[in-house]
Amino acid sequence: MIYGTRAVIEAIAAGKDVDKVMVQSGLSNDLVKELIAVARNHNIPLTFVPAEKLRRVSSKNHQGVICLLSPIGYASVDNLIYKAYHEGREPFFIVLDRITDVRNFGAIARTAECAGVDGIIIPEKGNAPVTSDAMKTSAGALNHVPVCREKDLKKTMQLLHENGIRVVACTEKTERSIFQLNLKGPMAIIMGSEEDGISDLLLRMADDLASIPLKGKIGSLNVSVAAGIILYEIVRQRG
Repeated sequence: MIYGTRAVIEAIAAGKDVDKVMVQSGLSNDLVKELIAVARNHNIPLTFVPAEKLRRVSSKNHQGVICLLSPIGYASVDNLIYKAYHEGREPFFIVLDRITDVRNFGAIARTAECAGVDGIIIPEKGNAPVTSDAMKTSAGALNHVPVCREKDLKKTMQLLHENGIRVVACTEKTERSIFQLNLKGPMAIIMGSEEDGISDLLLRMADDLASIPLKGKIGSLNVSVAAGIILYEIVRQRG
């Protein structure tokens, strides 16, 4: 963590990988306004929170501003696509839409790294942060598999399509099984939250919808388990 308005401004300007910035509600002095502008210019998530929440996060003299640093550096989807094609490989991504549980996030990252995924794409807001718990659950995989934090997943989907990458949404809103689908070629898989699934916008932008057949009485799988099944079906089909 970094505390204090000026210190946080300098950290962002120095290129530190920031997870998010919390500012005490009601603060509006010139330095805070400068911080807001700098955070927005660098696409840093910034939230206004009550003073009580800041006190729960830290008892230090934070001056109403706390910056949470990310334990990893975020990657560019553009660069990862170029790298895969340049190395003669078919790009392979997993997109996580509103996966808020850090343990699920870490478990998915572990499987993704083992399956040879080129990158994990997450939204800037509404997704589990890359915390020490996520790092631990991933068994260190988050040190190896690139994570791309995107401000606008709609634009990211368009970028994937423009680069010949097929997008498949894993959802219960279709009867078509993943085992009936050709999953070869440049590929991006979307996984949604266990509570709300994949957003309607991303479902509409997907090239295909696929489900995992369930033979028991429980209506859904844990999202990290579901991600493991579909990632390794892609590995199987790729031979």
